[in-house]
Amino acid sequence: MKISFHGAARSVTGSRHLIQAGGTRVLLDCGLFQGRRQEAERRNRNLGFDPKAVDAVLLSHAHIDHSGALPALAKHGFSGKVHGTNATADLTEMMLADSARIQESDCRYVNKKERRWGKDCRRPFYDSDDARDIVHRFVSTRYDEVLSVRPRLKASFHDAGHILGSAAVRVTATVGSTTTTILFTGDLGRKEMPILRDPQPPPPCDVLIIESTYGDRLHEETRTAAMEKAQALVAHAVAHRSKIIVPAFAVGRTQDLIMWFKELVRDGRIEPLPIYIDSPMALKATDIFRRHPECYDEETYRALTSEGDPFIARYIHYVGSVQDSQRLNSIKGPCVIISASGMCEGGRIVHHLKHAIQDEANIIAIVGFQAEHTLGRKLVEGWETVPIFGVPTRRHAQVVRFNGLSAHADRNDLLAYVRAITPAPDKVFVVHGEEKQSFSLAAAIQAEHPGIDVTVPEPDSTHEL
Repeated sequence: MKISFHGAARSVTGSRHLIQAGGTRVLLDCGLFQGRRQEAERRNRNLGFDPKAVDAVLLSHAHIDHSGALPALAKHGFSGKVHGTNATADLTEMMLADSARIQESDCRYVNKKERRWGKDCRRPFYDSDDARDIVHRFVSTRYDEVLSVRPRLKASFHDAGHILGSAAVRVTATVGSTTTTILFTGDLGRKEMPILRDPQPPPPCDVLIIESTYGDRLHEETRTAAMEKAQALVAHAVAHRSKIIVPAFAVGRTQDLIMWFKELVRDGRIEPLPIYIDSPMALKATDIFRRHPECYDEETYRALTSEGDPFIARYIHYVGSVQDSQRLNSIKGPCVIISASGMCEGGRIVHHLKHAIQDEANIIAIVGFQAEHTLGRKLVEGWETVPIFGVPTRRHAQVVRFNGLSAHADRNDLLAYVRAITPAPDKVFVVHGEEKQSFSLAAAIQAEHPGIDVTVPEPDSTHEL
């Protein structure tokens, strides 16, 4: 039995882990690599393995860095099934269609400019036909249901509490007389977050593949502190008639932010101000959230059944058309514009940043993790000039980071997850973190569990079990 790590190894993007058991090849996630343009080109056009040889995909959740390269499998000959929870299947179908449209649109926009200079034209990693093709291979399942994926290989999905439908994936493979159980965390969530249930305790496993996005840090900002910071930003926007631009993933983070703002207004911490959800995908995702109350925590489910739609308020406006999105660039504040993508690597948020970033009265609120080399990371690091559509652009807007809104487990949460596995696994692979985070978490796991073999795999490395 072998595991190969073709993405999210010593990085936080492009999750792709290939299990080879006997004559079967099963892929855990198939994410799009986001980051430096040249590296993204290389990694998204060459997945690191032969798609035709993959028998099935087990998808932990719908975020693009975990699902976004699935259409490339269809494009290059994958003929198997993609397994995930019911909510993950619905969200992923929508997100892949949107990803294809964004790539096609962004390539048209950039190519129009680059042709003037005689440069090579960009082309999307896949198109809308490829996205539709892979959706036909989706097979939905319920949490905790045991699936026979292939002869002598079974899988089950366990609530990870990260986004709607997210799951830790448990794979049980029998080769000869030996049975090995692998548990892949996907992205683990946190307790007591809006909308979703807390992550389930981990089931037993022989091998653990664990994420490490926050492997070297804690979520030090409390919920109360985040609320107070949001109050101050809204007060600034009202006083200066300025905009608060919020890059946010359309799935999960946007819905959480809607609930945060509704709570701030309900508690009298802020006066209602226009909040524009400028993402067609966020609108569709919110509809999917409404269809899956089985994923809700008790408080959200109670609100749904007693108060009506939890995602609606008179001051919240969902923006659909391109024309309406463009009009937001010329309106005066105060207002909040929430738009995708969350790492500022594509979509409408880049256009809003282009128009708002040079006004010092405006605020860019960063509410999630930003991978290395992304535009979002450059903003967090305080770059005074950032590339927007390839054009160096001076930043005058304030950048404010929220550390308390992350949907990822922190270092203590991750260590507690490992402790909860009984008996302890024999082997742990630490993935989905930059090197600093991954090695820090690996060292902490090793210190707590001297008997476990802990490895931070290198990109494209293969490990025998």
